[in-house]
Amino acid sequence: MNRFKTSKFKNTTPKIAKKDGWINNIRAGSFSCQGNHIKANSKLVAFNTEQAGGGMLGLSSVKPGPDGQWTVSQISCHSDLVTDMDFSPFDESLLATCSGDETLKLWRLCDPEEEQPSSPELTLFPGQGKLELVHFHPTSSGLLAFSTSKSPIIWDTSRQDAPLAVLEQHSDQLQSLSWKKDGSLLASTCKDKMLRVFDPRAKLTPVQSAKSLQNNKDSRILWAKDDLLLTTGFDMMRSREVRLWDSRKLSSSVSSVSLGTSNGILIPLFDEDTGLLTLAGMGDTVVDCFEVSSAEPFLTQVSHCLTDNSTRGVAMVPKLALDVMSCEVMRVLQLTDNCIVPISYQVPRKHSGQEFHEDLYPDTVGTTPAMSAEEWWNGGNKQVEKVSLNPDKRPKPNVSPAKQVTAKKQLPSGGSKEGPVHGCSTSSSPLSTASSSTAPSRSPSSTSGLSSGFLPSPSPSQSTKTFQGLLGPTSKFRHIQGSVMHRDTHITNLRGLNLTTPGECDGFCVNRERVAVPLAIAGGQIAIFERSQPGRLPDTSLPTIQNSVNVADFAWDPFDTHRLAVAGDDAKIRLWQVPQGGLKETLIEPELILQGHTEKIYSIKFHPLASGLLVSSSYDLTVRLWNLKSGEQVKSLIGHQDQVFGMAWSPNGKLLATVCKDGKVRIYDPRKSSTPVQEGPGPEGPRGARVVWVCEGKYLMVSGFDSRSERGLYLYSADSLSSGAIANTQLDVSPSTLIPFYDPDTSVVILTGKGDTRVHIYEVVPEEPYFIECSSFNSPEPHKGLAFLPKTECNVRDVEIAVALMLTKTSIEPVAFRVPRVKKEFFQDDIYTDTTVWWEPALTASAWLSGSDGQSKKISVKPKDMTPVSEAPKEAPVRKYLPSSVYLEEKTDEQKKEELLSAMVAKLGNMEDPLPQESFQGVDEEEWDD
Repeated sequence: MNRFKTSKFKNTTPKIAKKDGWINNIRAGSFSCQGNHIKANSKLVAFNTEQAGGGMLGLSSVKPGPDGQWTVSQISCHSDLVTDMDFSPFDESLLATCSGDETLKLWRLCDPEEEQPSSPELTLFPGQGKLELVHFHPTSSGLLAFSTSKSPIIWDTSRQDAPLAVLEQHSDQLQSLSWKKDGSLLASTCKDKMLRVFDPRAKLTPVQSAKSLQNNKDSRILWAKDDLLLTTGFDMMRSREVRLWDSRKLSSSVSSVSLGTSNGILIPLFDEDTGLLTLAGMGDTVVDCFEVSSAEPFLTQVSHCLTDNSTRGVAMVPKLALDVMSCEVMRVLQLTDNCIVPISYQVPRKHSGQEFHEDLYPDTVGTTPAMSAEEWWNGGNKQVEKVSLNPDKRPKPNVSPAKQVTAKKQLPSGGSKEGPVHGCSTSSSPLSTASSSTAPSRSPSSTSGLSSGFLPSPSPSQSTKTFQGLLGPTSKFRHIQGSVMHRDTHITNLRGLNLTTPGECDGFCVNRERVAVPLAIAGGQIAIFERSQPGRLPDTSLPTIQNSVNVADFAWDPFDTHRLAVAGDDAKIRLWQVPQGGLKETLIEPELILQGHTEKIYSIKFHPLASGLLVSSSYDLTVRLWNLKSGEQVKSLIGHQDQVFGMAWSPNGKLLATVCKDGKVRIYDPRKSSTPVQEGPGPEGPRGARVVWVCEGKYLMVSGFDSRSERGLYLYSADSLSSGAIANTQLDVSPSTLIPFYDPDTSVVILTGKGDTRVHIYEVVPEEPYFIECSSFNSPEPHKGLAFLPKTECNVRDVEIAVALMLTKTSIEPVAFRVPRVKKEFFQDDIYTDTTVWWEPALTASAWLSGSDGQSKKISVKPKDMTPVSEAPKEAPVRKYLPSSVYLEEKTDEQKKEELLSAMVAKLGNMEDPLPQESFQGVDEEEWDD
C-alpha cells in the first residue's frame, strides 16, 4: 500500500493558449538583471521591453477586451534599465519599479487602452547606488523591501525621508529576496553562496544564515509552505537544481531535485493555496510544475510543458483572476521575445464548467491590507483576511463604479523627489465593498500615506482628454524615437581623431554644409568633411586646417558656413575661411587672429543675432567680446572666481549667462555692465557644467553634478537667480558633463556626454513638473558627442523634430529623432511651429554694440503639398470597447436574440448594396470580334 497521500493535483494539465490568445506585438529584449522581467495582478501585466534602453515598460491587461484582443501600451519609467517591478497586493493600479538610475518609483497605472501617466506618484532616492529588487509587503500597506547590489532596505512610503531599516550588507551581489507569507521574515540569497533570514523588526543582522548554496551563479529564493524555504540555482557540476530548506536550520536542505544542465536561471513561482510550484528556465522552452508538501516526498513532479518560444520571464496570475468554474488552479504568463503566452493549469473534473469544486479552492488572501506599515513596524502581526473564490459568494461588482484620482502630495524638504501625481481612473475591485454614491471612494492604498485625498469622478460624458487635463501636463514627445540613418549617409574610415578635447568643448562642430573634427596630430590640425560627400574616406592623408597649437574649442559662424573660429592653448582665437567645395589643400594662414586673453581659452560662442560678434572665456577669469569686422576686443566681463564651465546667449541676444566652478550661475548684460546683473547658486559638483536658455528665455537650465557626482538638470528663473533652482532632476552617475541641445520650437532638450551610449531627452515646461522625461536613445557603442543641424534639415514628412550628427571612433553618423504619429500624410502643425531663421543675421555687431536689438525672422517648415493635421477631415469616433454597464446589466433572452440577429445582418452587409462586378467597366458591342 502506498504510504503517501494521493494528491488531488496529480493530474493537473497545462494548456498553452492558442495563438489568437497570445499577447502579441511586444519587444521584450534580453537584459541582465535580477528581476523576473514580468509581473501580473488580477487586472494588468507589466513587462520589460527593449525600448529606451530598458527604461520603458510594456503594459497589457490580464484578460482580453470584448473583441478578444489585447491592447499593449508603454510607460517610460526610468532613465536606465528597469531592473525589477512589483504590483501592490492591495491596489491593482499601483506598480513599484526600480532601476539602475538609483531610484524607486510608484506608478498609478491606467487601463492599457488609456493614456499612461508621465510622472510617478512617488519617487524614492535612497542614494546607495543601483537598485536591483523590489517587493511589496504581503500584509501591510505602503511597505516595501528593495535592494541595492548588496543591502536589503525596508521602506515605509508614508515617511519618505529615510528607510525603516537598512539590513546588514552582504559580502557580494545580492541575487534574490522574498517575504514570508505572514510578513514576519525576509529571506535572501547572495553570490557569496549564503542563505540569510532576517527579522527586520528585531535586528539588522540575520537571525539565521548559512553558506549552503553550492554555486555562486544566479539563484532565486521564495517562501513555500510553513517554514520551508525554496531555492533554485546550480550545483557544483553546474546542473540546475531546486532545494527545500527548513528556515530554522539552514545548514542542510531537506530535499532537492536536479533538472539537468543549462545556463539559464530557474525562475520559481509558488501558489500557497495549492502548493503548486512552476519552474521556467531563462532561454528554455520548458515549464515544469511540481507539488510542494511539508513532509516527504516534499517535491513531486506534476507536469512537464514544452512551449513554442524561449522564456524571457514568467509571472503568475493571482487566484482572483482564474476561471474557477473550469477548474483552473493556476495560470502562468510566459514572456518571450515578441509575445506573452498564457499557460493554464486545470484539474480534470466531472461537471467542470458547471459547478464550483470547493476542495480545489480553499479561501485565498484578499486585497485589503491587514495593517499599516507603522503598525507592522511596531510589532503587529495581523494577517490579511481571506476571501472565497466561489463566484456565488463574491460581492457583485458595481454597475457604475466610482472613479478616483489621487491628489498631489508634498514631500518633506530634504526627502525624496516627487513629481505631481498623475492618477488614472480605476474601477473598484470586484471584491471591494460598493462605494456610497454620496461619499468619495477611497483607494485601497490610502492607509499607506501615498494619497492624501481624491477628486470626485468625472461624469461619463466627459472625454478622456478632459479627464487627463486634471492630471497636469503630459508630453506629446514622450515616445520620441532616435534612430541612426542609413549607412549611405555616413562618413566612415575616420582615423587619427582627437578624442580627448577639453570638457568645455563639444568635441566637434557642424553646420548644414560641413563638419569640423579635431585630429590627434601635432599642430592642432582640424579635418573638414563635406556633408554632401558621405562615404568611406580614402586611406591616404587629407588636407586639414593647421591651427599650429592645440585646439581648446571651435565653432562655426552661424551666418557664414565657410568661417570657422578656433581657440587655442596660446590664448589666441584664429578665424579660418574654408573655400567653396571644401578643403582642396592644407590651410596654414588664418583669416584673422584675435589676441587679448592672457591665459588659455576655455570656450567660444557666436552671437545668435549679430553678425561678426564672438564671446570667449579664459583661464584669466575674464569673458571677452570681439568684433570680428574690426578684429578688436570690445567688452571684458569680470566677476568669476574660478573656471568658467559654460556660456549661453539669451534668445533675444541681450544677455549672456555663465556657469562657473565657483558654484555660481551668472547673467550679464554686456552692453550695460562688465559685472553680472544677477547671480545665484549653481550645481554643487565641481566636475563641469553647461547652461542653456529655455522656455522663451524666461528660464535657465543648467546640466551639472551634485555633491555626490551624480549628473542632474537644474532649472532657474531668469528673473531671480538668487533664489536658486526652482526644480531639478537627477539622471545618473557618469564622469562626463551632459552637453544639452535645446530646441525652442518644441521645448525639448536632448543631452548626452562624451563617451556615453545613452542620449537623454526631456521636455521642459514652465510649470510643474518642469522636466517631463521622454524616451531615451541608445547608441550601439560609446559616442564622442552629438552636434545638431538646423531645423530645416528635418524631414517633416517623417515627423523628425531634430537631426544630429554622431561622432564615433571611426565614423560620423546622422541620427534622426522622430515622434511616432499615425496620420503622417498630414503636416503635424501641433509639433512644427514657425522656426527661427537663425542662419541669417538680424543686425551687425556694430549696431548691436551701439544699443540696437534685432529680431530673427521666422519661417514655416510645412511643405506646400501637405495639409495640416488640424485641417484633416474629422473621423467619426469609434468606441473600441463598450461601457462596462452594457456587459453587467441583465438582458432578456429576447434582447439577446435581437442583438445576435442584428450582428449577423451587419456582418452579411446590406443586400441592396451593388455587387463589386457591377462596377467593372465593359466593352462596346463594336469591339467584339465577329
